[in-house]
Amino acid sequence: MTNLKIHIRTHTGEKPFKCNVCDYYCITNSKLKSHMRTHTGEKPFKCNICNNCFNQMTNLKMHMHTHTGKKPFKCNACDYCSITSSNFKSHMRTHTGEKPFKCNICDYCCNQMTNLKKHMLTHTGEKPFKCNMCGYCCITNSKLKSHMRTHTGEKPFKCNICDYCSNQMTNLKIHIRTHTGEKPFKCNICDYCGTNKAHLKSHMCKHTGKKPFKCNMCDYCCITNSDLKKHMRTHTGEKPFKCNMCGYCCITNSKLKSHMRTHTGEKPFKCNICDYCGTNKAHLKSHMCKHTGKKPFKCNMCDYCCTNKSHLKRHMRKHTRETI
Repeated sequence: MTNLKIHIRTHTGEKPFKCNVCDYYCITNSKLKSHMRTHTGEKPFKCNICNNCFNQMTNLKMHMHTHTGKKPFKCNACDYCSITSSNFKSHMRTHTGEKPFKCNICDYCCNQMTNLKKHMLTHTGEKPFKCNMCGYCCITNSKLKSHMRTHTGEKPFKCNICDYCSNQMTNLKIHIRTHTGEKPFKCNICDYCGTNKAHLKSHMCKHTGKKPFKCNMCDYCCITNSDLKKHMRTHTGEKPFKCNMCGYCCITNSKLKSHMRTHTGEKPFKCNICDYCGTNKAHLKSHMCKHTGKKPFKCNMCDYCCTNKSHLKRHMRKHTRETI
């Protein structure tokens, strides 16, 4: 009869057991006891293999699967299997497309309550996870863990094809696409496709003309945050990339790579029309203009145009001298 009474409450919505510390209500005394441990911090259920302890027997049972490797919840649509029923339910929504968790401020909806909780922090501005080594703070523990690796230098995610390793799994996934050639992010205006969402966003700015990243020291604005960081070094004079063969230092890693080829003699950028080959992509682009006749760099003070930026800069000095 007791079990039937408890079951009936799932239909009636009756929750007679109340927490005297917070607003929590539940249908059984055992659930209330378990809840009270979240206030007291008591964790009476101990793992006999490691030092972990839990406030609920069910959590201990789930934890034990991490030792046994058992994953009792299996998907009948793919190979996925999991330790918990809640993870399994969440996974099934990736097949059904169901997104029952909705934001009450914007149109965002998702298939997991945890994702909704993280999203809500974007509205409140709250960043509860703080780095104890610098001023960085963020909305998820996983982001904080990833950030901490910038301090420790740890790069646990390794490519099984080349020597690449990263401090983030997402970066490794993006890198793997350079081997597979996969470019799943497609532009709906032109033929562009990219290896990640951020690259597609940056590309879309070329269509819209939007340059969301602005320098607070001059009028410079650009499409990506990384470009803004590089630009800021022109103000600070910082040149963090140093050659280990000579005294050369520069503001970007790509410039350093290009410079290193002056030591190695490597010229990997080849023209498909003539025998020209260059140490960097920019030089090849400039060279190609000789074949096409294109002169993309134009002076805004006279009719002068040329094939590369350095020539335009040199030309502009004539105008500045005239002004002076």
